[in-house]
Amino acid sequence: TVVALLIATCVATPGFFSLPNILSLLTTVSFMGCVAAGMTLITISGNIMSFSLGATAGAAAMAFIVAVNFGGVGIGLVAALAVAGVVSAAQGFAVGWVRANPIIVSIATVALIYGAAEIFTKHSSVYFSPGTGIEILRGKLGGLPLEFVVLLCVTAAGQFILSLTRFGRNLHMIGSSFRAAEAAGVKTWRTVTGAYLWAGLFTGLAGIMLAVRYDGANMDYGAGYDYDAIAAVLVGGTLIKGGQGSALRTLTGAMIIAMVQAMLLLRGFQQEWQYLFTGLIVLAVIMLHT
Repeated sequence: TVVALLIATCVATPGFFSLPNILSLLTTVSFMGCVAAGMTLITISGNIMSFSLGATAGAAAMAFIVAVNFGGVGIGLVAALAVAGVVSAAQGFAVGWVRANPIIVSIATVALIYGAAEIFTKHSSVYFSPGTGIEILRGKLGGLPLEFVVLLCVTAAGQFILSLTRFGRNLHMIGSSFRAAEAAGVKTWRTVTGAYLWAGLFTGLAGIMLAVRYDGANMDYGAGYDYDAIAAVLVGGTLIKGGQGSALRTLTGAMIIAMVQAMLLLRGFQQEWQYLFTGLIVLAVIMLHT
């Protein structure tokens, strides 16, 4: 019923199904969707969510540009993914080994990321130097924005990890019952760290795409994506307490959130209203889960 109402509202929104809006929608959902795919792994592991993935995306975008300017696109890709992966995996180690509170760890990480970015950039933006060859990461593939193709690949990888690997089975087991997983001999700290590592890598891809899309980066580029990702994960049906979830369903949730935001934008609502409606959607989903 809710989906049917959303579709009917989109149909009644002038310009929603125009080609420019559809392409913009697919591009926008790609950034959020990659972060949400990573958030799905964290939530399934029973660690609720991370509020640092948006900041991680911004840091990865900046690291990508700096590294591209220094050594080319290949070096940039490695540097951005390394920064995002290490930052996120360190949180996973603190949560999995030390058993630190995941929310507190993520909030502390946000402060550390912004502090480090301030030291190195003095709160300024970074831009690509001329002739870096970044154009190869722009354009379309099969008529679809390249960013959306990346999102489809990330979703497929996430679903493969969750459904067809021992790591994915252990992740579900830990989320369902941490003590039962330990009793079964699962290396819980290793699995939790791995979940955060994958989340960081997926988020790093979002940061790279943001940098390429906007031809520059600063720490504001990742702002809000963690909250949109949380909404996508919950709307997609992943249990907030962990143990159950799907990357494919998260993709569906991301599409729903992106459609709502696009519809509100076309109807003239400002960004504050988009945040309000997203928050109401998340609140409604949480109430349904309880």
